Amino acid sequence: MTSALDHPWLAGFIADLPTPFDDNDAVDLAAFELLCERQVAAGATALVVGETAGEAATLSMDEHHDIIRTAVTTARGRAKVITGAGSNATSQAIALTQRAETAGADAVLSVVPYYNKPMQAGIEAHFRAIADATTLPVILHDVPSRTLRSLADETLLRLAESPQFVGLRDGSGDITRPLRLRAMLPPGFRLLSGEDATAMAFLLQGGDGCISTIANIAPKLCREVFCACKQNQPLYAATITDRLAPLNEALPRDATPASIKYALSLLNLSSPRVRLPMVGLAGPEKIAITQAMAMALGP
Repeated sequence: MTSALDHPWLAGFIADLPTPFDDNDAVDLAAFELLCERQVAAGATALVVGETAGEAATLSMDEHHDIIRTAVTTARGRAKVITGAGSNATSQAIALTQRAETAGADAVLSVVPYYNKPMQAGIEAHFRAIADATTLPVILHDVPSRTLRSLADETLLRLAESPQFVGLRDGSGDITRPLRLRAMLPPGFRLLSGEDATAMAFLLQGGDGCISTIANIAPKLCREVFCACKQNQPLYAATITDRLAPLNEALPRDATPASIKYALSLLNLSSPRVRLPMVGLAGPEKIAITQAMAMALGP
């Protein structure tokens, strides 16, 4: 069994890629390939596909398989492919994980079961059952605003004793978590923020990176923030973060991925189409994103 020390690519700003749809509501694999290539060209060490921004809940099993295969083929080993494989049904999460492994994914991102509101013992058993069903590294995803259950520190520490659990995407917004947990976690276990707005603070507290929505729009600027934090240049990191702040504010989480897709459409990279129950943005939201992009990306 490999350990987290074998996964240096699990660091930096890693884009949570949206899934483009064409005018017939089919997955646009050509557009998705362009999004993957853009991230690799910007120096990304990994891509996240079929997750929150990827509208995973609306994808069929075959569509999920196709976007993984497209990402793997496009990356050609230049970046690792992490795929969302979460569900509130353990059997469904196992099926998604096994299909991801067959499709060539390098790791899976597995979320705390949502809606069911399981106890910590149930959350732990859920993740262990998934790990037992695959050889892939498992990255845990804690996002209480969506799942209504947190992954408790004690549960995380027990799971991290297994080398198959290699990292955490922390969407709790708790920037103290790296400082609080680092000394108790195995060497190399990766702590990744799931919140762009607090990513710099998370990194300066000892975090390893961020699974990011903003990186879809400004991958090079996000890379500068990460490098500045790791080179102990907090003032420069803050300068870039301040530049990105209007974009963070204009891309609210409750509009993900519609907001990301609209921003990408302004760059001629993707259609703004989303699948129900998500809908497109209203006029004022579009204006705010257009203005924020001009401020962040410049002429």
